[in-house]
Amino acid sequence: MDSNKMSYNAGQAKGQAQEKAGNMMDKASNAAQSAKESVQEAGQQMMAKAQGAVDAVKDATGMNK
Repeated sequence: MDSNKMSYNAGQAKGQAQEKAGNMMDKASNAAQSAKESVQEAGQQMMAKAQGAVDAVKDATGMNK
């Protein structure tokens, strides 16, 4: 195998490795974003439930009038 072909193959391998690394980073980023959105949604649901509980207590005690 001549040195030009070896250099070409090495460049191909490097390019493929960089592409795979980029794809893995994209997947990790997407997973992190998805987790962040899930946590935000859970927090919003908890706040809504807490507000519902506050309103229920106010209704029960007559403070909501």
